[in-house]
Amino acid sequence: MRTAVLRVNVDPTKDLDDARLAAGLARLREQAGERSVVIEDAAGAVDSREIQILVDTTDAGMARREVVRWCAGVFGTVPTVGPVTFLSRGTDADAHGVLAGFGLTGDVERAPDASGFDVVSVTLRASDLDRVPESRVQTALEAALNCEVRILLG
Repeated sequence: MRTAVLRVNVDPTKDLDDARLAAGLARLREQAGERSVVIEDAAGAVDSREIQILVDTTDAGMARREVVRWCAGVFGTVPTVGPVTFLSRGTDADAHGVLAGFGLTGDVERAPDASGFDVVSVTLRASDLDRVPESRVQTALEAALNCEVRILLG
């Protein structure tokens, strides 16, 4: 399972005072439990109402809807969510997640090279590369896995 990073503006109209915002963040952290982790805005700007929520999920759309519902209940506002990104730990699940982002499925195999570094071989159908350029898939996989990636056609 992958970890989605959702950037949420919990108070786009800036109606919450600092005390209500702090109370909402505390309540959100309390409710987070094992399901997700709440992180305050990394910039730390005083007037920022954006937080980051990390959610383990395979469905970014569902996670967005759930987080908006969750934050609306906690803060009593109409939150907005920016683009969803994913943390990468370099796992095979990350490789499958990258492929899913392109609407692809494939086989992922990992083996060490002569120096002991991971090389990941990803087998895709040739027809999949008719609609998604191989270079985009290659670049995204290498960035997510931080290792050499070989794309094979099967």
